[in-house]
Amino acid sequence: MQRPVPNLFDPLKVGPLTLPNRIAVSPMCQYSAQDGSATDWHLQHLMQFALARAGMVVVEATAVERAGRITHKCLGIYSDANEAALGRALKAARSVAAPGTAFAIQLAHAGRKASVQPPFQGAQPLRSGEEPWTTVAPSAIPFAEGWPQPQALDAAGLDATLASFLQAAERSVRIGFDAIELHAAHGYLLHQFLSPLSNQRSDQFGGALENRMRFPLQAAAAIRAVVPRSLALGARISASDWAEGGFSLAEAIAFARALKAHGYDYVCVSSGNVVASKIPFAPGFQVPLAEKVRAGAGLITRAVGMIVEPMQAQEIVASGKADMVALARAFLDDPRWVWHAAERLGASIPYPPQYARAAPQAWPGAQLARAAGQSPR
Repeated sequence: MQRPVPNLFDPLKVGPLTLPNRIAVSPMCQYSAQDGSATDWHLQHLMQFALARAGMVVVEATAVERAGRITHKCLGIYSDANEAALGRALKAARSVAAPGTAFAIQLAHAGRKASVQPPFQGAQPLRSGEEPWTTVAPSAIPFAEGWPQPQALDAAGLDATLASFLQAAERSVRIGFDAIELHAAHGYLLHQFLSPLSNQRSDQFGGALENRMRFPLQAAAAIRAVVPRSLALGARISASDWAEGGFSLAEAIAFARALKAHGYDYVCVSSGNVVASKIPFAPGFQVPLAEKVRAGAGLITRAVGMIVEPMQAQEIVASGKADMVALARAFLDDPRWVWHAAERLGASIPYPPQYARAAPQAWPGAQLARAAGQSPR
């Protein structure tokens, strides 16, 4: 019997969760925190996307320790104050979300890419007078020319970092997240261990892939050990460094398999950014990577990267290239993307009752807007 073709608006089982659809709000750094604590900006940001009706909303990369922030303004979960502030934002977002919406947090450590300015202030390493801090990495190799040399993590440093991931996971559980996502992509600390371009250690954490995966998998296992099975666990990975001698697609598949063996439920497939490289940006440019990881690892897979149009997202899911899609800038541009995609694809979604009078079937003005080409995108 032929299996039905999956639809973007079909439910999706991810570990213990059943998502109402296959659309995720991708984690997006806001550079608006105060010593790691969420502010009113995060309150409106998360509540806005809670109204979006995506199946999963992922909170931005959240530092597991103070020195693991990218910038002074990055979100963190390393203190009681951080926990309380983020808990406030999550509670507010959940209060306006549709039943079944899953909220996830992405736990991260920037490693050698920490201690920099926010992108809208230059994205350069912090200078004297800007309160820079010493960064850490698998090896004492700067990210790029002009960047400070990081301190290679010794045994004590590895243990302390591992403890930070574990404590951050415990805080995430207490706050009430439905899923925890480990950030092992984009050139941050766990990715730095995976890539031979940034990891040139000669001990048990460097060299062969088995060794380079060792610390990221220790972090994955530590989190799995303290997180109840009622929460889903996932990871974002970079499936290519887009640079010669870097972390490869085959290695990414092996890492995804190892995560599955450790009890992880899904993987989000991104790429690049462990070194400066030429990335072939184009619509859906990372989808082929996701497709190969999905086929090779047998794990629920989320595709991300320049996914913009509803029909594009539908094709990715319907063709089996990925089980779900994540959008970032498309949601910044149009927080009602899911509503408009449902209209385009003939799906029915629950509008917030306060906004139901703006649904196309209830508001004649919607048809005028469509005719004028204003929406949906």
